[in-house]
Amino acid sequence: MSTDVILMSDPRVTSIPVAECGAPLVDVRDAGLLVSDYRADAAAAFARLRTGVVERLVEAERKLPDGLRLLFIEGYRPPALQRRYFASYAAELRAANPEWPEERVHTAASRYVSPPEIAPHSAGAAVDLTLADADGAQLDMGTRVNANPEESEGACYTAAPNIGAGARENRELLGAALGGAGLVNYGTEWWHWSYGDRYWALHTGAPAALYGEVELSPGG
Repeated sequence: MSTDVILMSDPRVTSIPVAECGAPLVDVRDAGLLVSDYRADAAAAFARLRTGVVERLVEAERKLPDGLRLLFIEGYRPPALQRRYFASYAAELRAANPEWPEERVHTAASRYVSPPEIAPHSAGAAVDLTLADADGAQLDMGTRVNANPEESEGACYTAAPNIGAGARENRELLGAALGGAGLVNYGTEWWHWSYGDRYWALHTGAPAALYGEVELSPGG
């Protein structure tokens, strides 16, 4: 099974315009979603998403088999934090591959962390999530959430062949629910789904993204 995907750094993604619709960032916990504190921050930015994304997550959860739930890990990511994440991972790749030109470092980094200038998390359009049972225990998805390509030997790719049958079935369940609700997956990260961003626009044929980079206002 191929793991080839269009990367976030691809010009086909970065060239898509944004027609900002102005939908607010809201707290997903108010929608009754199960939320992990793994990425919790003092301002609770991690638990925010645009309203259109939250509505679709609620719809997706209804499509899951009885006894299963979505487990929300991280949504909105302030632009400054996105820049730090990208710079840190790029530095790791640069140190491990000193012969790589800077363009290759940038492209390779975008497999795992979106370039800050087009990052769907910073638009409140993307969510990292997994499946959990009725008790909140995470299901086997083949890798942990946020496993990078190096540590997982590529198993973080949604279509990776080097995962077990149970994990494959769970990824397909997750994909059917989220895809059926209108979200799209970033194929290098099985846990990353989005709606309304440039990547979504590319894969759905929309003429523009609905959501661009946004700053969380003081006090929410």
